Amino acid sequence: MTIRSLLAPVLGLGLLLGAQVAIAATPTNFTATYNVLQSGEPVGVATVSLRPAGNGEWIYRKDVKGTGGLAAMLGADVTETSRFRWNGHVPEAISYDYRLVASIKNKQRHMAVDWTTRQVTVNEGKGPQTYPASPGMVERNTTPLALGLALRDGKQQVALPVAVRQAVQTQNFKITGREAIKVPAGSFNAVRIDRTDADRGFSAWYAPDRYPLPVKLSQHDGGDMELDLVSYRQQ
Repeated sequence: MTIRSLLAPVLGLGLLLGAQVAIAATPTNFTATYNVLQSGEPVGVATVSLRPAGNGEWIYRKDVKGTGGLAAMLGADVTETSRFRWNGHVPEAISYDYRLVASIKNKQRHMAVDWTTRQVTVNEGKGPQTYPASPGMVERNTTPLALGLALRDGKQQVALPVAVRQAVQTQNFKITGREAIKVPAGSFNAVRIDRTDADRGFSAWYAPDRYPLPVKLSQHDGGDMELDLVSYRQQ
């Protein structure tokens, strides 16, 4: 398992949508766990939590702990924390913090959005860089969340403005069918969605009528990684 593999934005979170209203219902606190696999072998456990932060803001936190392979040998743990507000059904970014702690390497990234000036600032320890923000902008940690919400709205294709290191990048996704998926959390006739604008090998499977986040996610950029849902608990 590569250190870069643990950096991938692979988990999501969601909110419940009112069946007969045009606005989103208030998101529900939850905790979910996933098994992390590389090439079919277990290498870690991911825990996802959502909670309100006050003032209309929410915090989504993802912790990935290496339990097997190189990640366990290096004691590699990754924490990603997103703070956002709702812009319609989209989690609009306010800040994002990434932290990797390993025996041979530590790494951090901080991203903050000033919506007054519409500027994004990113700092990885080598000095800040800025670029213009876009309304409805997400970052890599909340991308799967935005996809899940789009599926709940019945969308077949999704174009997302995603804040990356040096700019806001439009990423395109499309439903490619339904597939029978079996994970520790159960068996699902899941909706599959794939990224279509780049050869990134990103695929996610959702059960929108059951959970507001993926039941399975596969990503080959930076490593042949897979996440399988183990449990989901509302709080």
